Amino acid sequence: MEGLEIITARLGERSLLLALADTNSLRSRGLMGVQSLGDLDGMVFAWKDPVGVSFWMKNTLIPLDIGYFDEDGALFAVLAMVPCTQDPCPTYPSATAVRFALEAVPGFFDEVPLGESLILGETVAWP
Repeated sequence: MEGLEIITARLGERSLLLALADTNSLRSRGLMGVQSLGDLDGMVFAWKDPVGVSFWMKNTLIPLDIGYFDEDGALFAVLAMVPCTQDPCPTYPSATAVRFALEAVPGFFDEVPLGESLILGETVAWP
């Protein structure tokens, strides 16, 4: 995940290291082609204002869970997504507008209750 900004974040009591996708280009590329998250907890997709979104897994090599967060940063939905190798790929829409979407390894959200807040932190130096 070379060239991505890495930030700290908090999800409830958990401290996270996340790749940041906060431009159209970065959000479009997402985790396509990534074989492992390595030491990162995931990738956070961020928008300045809440938007309706839909994700897909085309050219994504690893299964991922996605958490959708509302305008206040509260988790309101979690979906399990699987890699897609053949068109048409299924989509994973948010039921309502989101401020953040967090992609992580399967099971990441198992112990995270709905309503838990995601708070983005500072950029960190990353190898």
